[in-house]
Amino acid sequence: MSATDAFFEKQEEPNKGVFIFLRNFINQYHSEITLHLKWGLPYFYFKGKPLCYLWKDKKTNEPYLSFAKGSDLHHPALIQGDRKIFKILPINPHQDIDLNLIQEILDEAIKKY
Repeated sequence: MSATDAFFEKQEEPNKGVFIFLRNFINQYHSEITLHLKWGLPYFYFKGKPLCYLWKDKKTNEPYLSFAKGSDLHHPALIQGDRKIFKILPINPHQDIDLNLIQEILDEAIKKY
């Protein structure tokens, strides 16, 4: 088992299901998106440059997508918080994932490359 696969397997539900779904969705979204493990997290690259990664909030334990060029992204669903560069998209693991929203943000992020 690869280190990337091991990351997904060791997650607890319901986050595990969300992470696996997002991994598959983002990997298939564009032919030039690749997945690597960086800093122990699943990190997606577009044309070899950082695009976004998956992780979970320390307080709520809910998953989120964090976008590498977040300061350049202006989608209202993204949250800057105390971050200087990255912005996150919180994902509620108890609700259906809004695929249109994720597509909009991925499209905007990909255009920055």
